[in-house]
Amino acid sequence: MIAYLDSSVLLRVVLGQRDRLEQWQSIETGVASALVEVECLRTLDRLRLSDGIDERDLAVRRETIYRLLETLEIVEPTRLVLHRAAQPLPTSLGTLDAIHLATAALWQEARGLELVMATHDQPLALAARASGLRVIGG
Repeated sequence: MIAYLDSSVLLRVVLGQRDRLEQWQSIETGVASALVEVECLRTLDRLRLSDGIDERDLAVRRETIYRLLETLEIVEPTRLVLHRAAQPLPTSLGTLDAIHLATAALWQEARGLELVMATHDQPLALAARASGLRVIGG
């Protein structure tokens, strides 16, 4: 399976949270926006400050994010992606999620391959479904 992965999927794996993506092991090719690096690392930093994650644990989790990113096809947020994200959508969606949705849609259109949206973010899952993408995790 080819899956577009947002940060919610990666973070649940890295943080060892329950309700992780059931299909994680079935993903043969992972695609993600370059935004996931910023989103994941900012979340870890917030957890360090709010939950007191110690330096050693933080370092391991940051390294895990970097290793996961190395396995993914990273898509830069180009002008075309940003233009697509700025267009009206079938459901209400925030800016970063709109960029994720636009990235997934444009990747699928350019490659002509079926891509599933993997997310635990309910608004993104709803918008992806309304846009014709198959969704897992949301």
